[in-house]
Amino acid sequence: MTAEIFVIVVMGVLGAMLGSFLNVCILRWPREESVVRPRSRCPGCGELIRWYDNIPIVSWLLLRGRCRRCRTAISVQYPLVELVTALLWAFMGWYHGATLAGLTGAVFFTILLGITLTDAREYIIPDEFSLGGLVLGILFSIPGGFSTIANAMLGAAAGLALLWAIGALGARMFKEEAMGGGDIKMMAMVGAFVGWQGVLLTVFLGALLGTLVFVPLSFLGRKRLVPFGVFLSIGAAATWLAGPTVIAWYRNFVLQP
Repeated sequence: MTAEIFVIVVMGVLGAMLGSFLNVCILRWPREESVVRPRSRCPGCGELIRWYDNIPIVSWLLLRGRCRRCRTAISVQYPLVELVTALLWAFMGWYHGATLAGLTGAVFFTILLGITLTDAREYIIPDEFSLGGLVLGILFSIPGGFSTIANAMLGAAAGLALLWAIGALGARMFKEEAMGGGDIKMMAMVGAFVGWQGVLLTVFLGALLGTLVFVPLSFLGRKRLVPFGVFLSIGAAATWLAGPTVIAWYRNFVLQP
């Protein structure tokens, strides 16, 4: 096994384990419940889930998606979240290798996945994802020195200010809340990871995707089917992967004589 494959495998396994914990966060944080106690139980009979029935992906497949004791169906969300998180971490291991950038990207994408699912399910973005992610984004910037820390802090401030301004302007124009507090705090977190220029690109991409979805839905009378945080998460992921390239292209396009 080569070193590159080893890194990918290790990152994938770590991702699957964190995906299992992410499932707990997605379900409990919107209800303001602890993710430590009580231990995970079967939703049908209340039986504690043993460690050997809680192995990411594998246990769900072996049990055929049912409780060992009462055979109550266990949602397919659990293995899917574990699998997606594992793939995200493995991808970062392949894309960046065993580097701080790989770890940072894996954590960032895990947070975005958690935000996407909680916002889609509950129309809420827990502070644990947004404010906790903000702290992590700043901490990950520290090894890069003063300039990297400053970029993270400026990005966080830009994300907070931009979404707050959009929300305030929308509220004045439409006489109702136009931007939730969760979206505002989320963009502060995003800014800590992608910087102020990344914030602008994230909001642009999120608004573009939102428009492409909301306009058809508005004609069907289903305007609030998909919350804006989902589109911001997609925009933030795209910005992390291709933001510098897109920004450089835009600069050359604008500044080209």
